[in-house]
Amino acid sequence: MPNANEDNPSALSQVQHRAVSELLRVSPVADDLARRFQEAGFSLALVGGSVRDALLGRLGNDLDFTTDARPEDVLKIVRPWADAVWEVGIAFGTVGCQKDARVDGVDQSFQVEVTTYRSEAYDRTSRKPEVSYGDSIEEDLVRRDFTVNAMAVALPEKDFIDPHGGLKDLAERILRTPGTPEDSFSDDPLRMMRAARFAAQLDFEVAPEVVAAMTAMADRIEIVSAERVRDELNKLILSAHPRKGLTLLVDTGLAERVLPELPALRLERDEHHRHKDVYDHTLIVLEQAMALETDGPDLTLRLAALLHDIGKPRTRRFEKDGRVSFHHHEVVGAKMTKKRMTALKYSNELVKDVSRLVELHLRFHGYGTGEWTDSAVRRYVRDAGPLLGRLHKLTRSDCTTRNKRKANTLSRAYDGLEERIERLQEQEELDSIRPDLDGNQIMETLGVSPGPVIGQAYKFLLELRLENGPMEHDAAVAALKEWWADQAQD
Repeated sequence: MPNANEDNPSALSQVQHRAVSELLRVSPVADDLARRFQEAGFSLALVGGSVRDALLGRLGNDLDFTTDARPEDVLKIVRPWADAVWEVGIAFGTVGCQKDARVDGVDQSFQVEVTTYRSEAYDRTSRKPEVSYGDSIEEDLVRRDFTVNAMAVALPEKDFIDPHGGLKDLAERILRTPGTPEDSFSDDPLRMMRAARFAAQLDFEVAPEVVAAMTAMADRIEIVSAERVRDELNKLILSAHPRKGLTLLVDTGLAERVLPELPALRLERDEHHRHKDVYDHTLIVLEQAMALETDGPDLTLRLAALLHDIGKPRTRRFEKDGRVSFHHHEVVGAKMTKKRMTALKYSNELVKDVSRLVELHLRFHGYGTGEWTDSAVRRYVRDAGPLLGRLHKLTRSDCTTRNKRKANTLSRAYDGLEERIERLQEQEELDSIRPDLDGNQIMETLGVSPGPVIGQAYKFLLELRLENGPMEHDAAVAALKEWWADQAQD
């Protein structure tokens, strides 16, 4: 296990203690699997993120192993042992499986991946890595992305393998590459984004030479598929410190290639046209939105916070009175959001939800001190639909003024709006606003068959419902007949 007799012995001894505790917890599963590999004439080691997380005291039930066994041999070993086996990653040398076990008196499920020693590199014109198998664990570790992920624990002996000083870097909370960062990023350019992601997840610093290589090689990210970029971006955004990772992406020029709308928010400012730094404002809004999360990280809310003002650069105007305006930036921003998220291969549902939040994020600012009619409140709820809770959080997060009086006024106004929504919801079931007559009742009242006119009548009654609230049946029928008579005259 880790040797604490190095620089900064106190930090390293704490790391050592955590690792021993974590590895003892998973030993019943890990050691059992390792013995099966030994009996078959192969070696097995816990590796990469699993070792890093064990040293950080945060090892979960997802375990990564590496072995000299080829994938077909791995399958022969794990099939009789595992409760489920999958071969999705076998082309890249990875066999996955699930193992249910009773550990410390508790039934647990472990997700296990076993990967053959390998090396991989990108062709300069290819989006996919070329995989070749290696014969030693040292050869495998040198191809890992960062030194803190290039450590292993040979099983079942528990021998610690750290040829690149990952333990020391972990204690110092710094990200370095096992070889030169240029070689590492040439092998897989996505590692540049992973540096930003790990900085955000672990709150680590990135070594200066790594930052320099990211900056010099930023254009290499363009050969990586949109899906891989998106997945890495999601992990960064959902991390504990996304500002740290996003700032690194912007400063190195990587964001210019994967999310150009973000660095574009760094609008130039001059002494004659003063306005908020939209880029810094956006990062503050993201952090304030995170503080309002109640059920863990919310990707929809965080993406909306990150993208809510991306329409500002295109709509910026310098007015004659010295003010700066961004008229309709929410509409422009919603279209830009849809275009960017579609390019990054996000699901249609997520694209729709985030774009809608961006489009609606300014709506509240017409509320003033409560001048909206009940009709306007109903429309606010109707337009937000199931996104209303997120819209509440986004709107509150969008206040970054340092003027406490103004901030308190806005907060109280939104409190008032939420209270009105709650009262109307109790009275009218706002979440399911629909006309007071359904399609069958419309056809019966008008004496018509199914067709376009039913949709037109439905829309008329819905607008009436939004404007006036619930109506008695007879009143709704009378209003519909009056509308129908008007249609006949047109």
